Amino acid sequence: MKQNFIFMVLITGLISACQRTPHYASYADYPVYDGSDLELTFTPSASTFRVWAPTADEVKLLLYDDGYDGGAYKTIDMHRSEKGTWLLKVEENLKGKFYTFQIKIGDKWLGETPGMWVKATGVNGKRAAIIDFTETNPPGWDEDERPPLKNFTDIVLYELHIRDFSMAQNSGIQHRGKYLAFTEIGTKNTAGESTGIDHLKELGITHVHLLPAFDFASIDETKLNENKYNWGYDPLNYNVPEGSYSTNPYNPVVRIREFKQMVQALHKAGIRVVMDVVYNHTSTGKGSHLDLLVPGYFYRQNADSSWSNASGCGNETASERPMMRKFMVESVVYWATEYHIDGFRFDLMGIHDIETMNEIRAALDNIDPTIFMYGEGWTAGKSPLAEDLRAVKKNAKKLNRIAVFSDDIRDALRGSWMHANVPGFVSGADSLEESVKFGVVGATLHPQVDYSKLIYSKAPYANDPAQVINYVSCHDDMCLYDKLKESRPANATEDELVRFDKLAQTIIMTSQGVPFIYAGEEVYRTKKGIHNTYQSPDSINEINWDFKTLHRDVFDYYKGLIALRKAHAAFRIPTQELVQQHLKFIDMQTPNVVAYMLTDHVNGEVWKNILVIYNGNRHSVLVQIPQGNWNLVCHDDQINLNGISTVRTTHFFVPASSASIMYEE
Repeated sequence: MKQNFIFMVLITGLISACQRTPHYASYADYPVYDGSDLELTFTPSASTFRVWAPTADEVKLLLYDDGYDGGAYKTIDMHRSEKGTWLLKVEENLKGKFYTFQIKIGDKWLGETPGMWVKATGVNGKRAAIIDFTETNPPGWDEDERPPLKNFTDIVLYELHIRDFSMAQNSGIQHRGKYLAFTEIGTKNTAGESTGIDHLKELGITHVHLLPAFDFASIDETKLNENKYNWGYDPLNYNVPEGSYSTNPYNPVVRIREFKQMVQALHKAGIRVVMDVVYNHTSTGKGSHLDLLVPGYFYRQNADSSWSNASGCGNETASERPMMRKFMVESVVYWATEYHIDGFRFDLMGIHDIETMNEIRAALDNIDPTIFMYGEGWTAGKSPLAEDLRAVKKNAKKLNRIAVFSDDIRDALRGSWMHANVPGFVSGADSLEESVKFGVVGATLHPQVDYSKLIYSKAPYANDPAQVINYVSCHDDMCLYDKLKESRPANATEDELVRFDKLAQTIIMTSQGVPFIYAGEEVYRTKKGIHNTYQSPDSINEINWDFKTLHRDVFDYYKGLIALRKAHAAFRIPTQELVQQHLKFIDMQTPNVVAYMLTDHVNGEVWKNILVIYNGNRHSVLVQIPQGNWNLVCHDDQINLNGISTVRTTHFFVPASSASIMYEE
């Protein structure tokens, strides 16, 4: 058998040497491989390697005993195969070994790469690993199920950095900063209040949105004692979990199994898992694992052949090119199937083309149509791809069941992201009522919204409320408390800041669309005024779990808001038509006040009519409300779904910087 194998390698090597590399006039002429076996197909008896490298003159496979150190123990030439691929079959059990590919173009050998379809690596993602994936499944993995979900508008998103979640000493968590932190139950803060996954269950969110947890480049996994921090928006290996969050980054099986244990624990707690994916750029351009396969192809270039940079990170990927599109679709499908991921948030989605995003949506629908997709509908710079082809916010109506973030409602409520000292509606700023109303209707078309008065958009961009993410803060820029503090009026008190905070989240949770909160804000999180904490230390980024005790009123209010939304379907209307028919704004004749009614048991609502009033003024206002037998459930910074009091008058005081919500049966 060994002699036959050597003979086969020699023959195919001679054939390869005799075949000349095709010349392509442009990237559009590159062949497209439509098979499903790129990278590695492993069995105990043989490993088959296939790599797409149409411009290569030679390709070799290097095999290693170690995932990081030492030289290759064997180097084998690959041979040309169909549609730009190179193929090699090694008929022996390579389990536990590591490998890289190396491409020769002209007379130059490029650097080694584990490939781009790689699914397991050694430490720091330097070399691909050959493993048996059945060994990565924790007990009960085959029985793991997604928690039930009817409509996307039923979602409450909670954006979370894995390290932030558990690094604080007062988290009471053993596996601090690790995937396994999510598997620990019964954890407590200093005062004995729940932390970790128990806290998430208590809060009531439906989806945890994980900041990048694929293998990123900025953390040296061999030096975890240095406690380096990064958000992870610097992709290295897209289909491999990040090693620094595992208990052993040297073992390729461990990081995969522990990631699955995290997902399994969250599912068991009734919480779905969203992955933040960053297909728009790589940590480096030239020399990336992608570029070492097919130089230039996976990236966009400007007219002068320079690399385009809509990501602001030195490069941007070319999703419209067939093999990049194929990779993105297959990568997302892989995470949804192998890791049971329930949703995907696309970083700088405006860089990607609409066709690719819709293909990803269609592929996920074939798996489970309740898998959620959303992203940033903007770029960080100019792109050579025409804007009408890109998945930017203004083109959201061309996207199929894919949501975009609403910077309109964010900056209307809290103030400008560009100018930290500029306040928003909740801090008493004037003339933002129409932008607030635009948020209330979920960025859809509504006859009572004057779109000419919005701060950013001048037209509705969502087909239905499920296509918009309503939020006031995220990992980017200042967290909510820091922004409100920086932009507060000169004489505003600490008590007022709490009121501003609660009002902002009340509007988010009672607006149509999908609400989104940044982890820790339910305990009044601060990042000490720092705008961009992507590499700040744990002392800035970690959630201080004792804040839950110190700011218990804030936590209870957030918890009450989420309970209100989950219990009352009128705040979760799935279609534009129902919003137009059943959401009616009321002119209170008072500046900086927005009020509306949700009528006639809309969306199966148990309450017949609901009246919502937001007072953005720093003083109480007397408003005239419709005659009715009203039951007050939210008033003066308090929420009680069992009722606070009854209202039988048409004249009603709304306290300063707060919301009042009432219903009639």
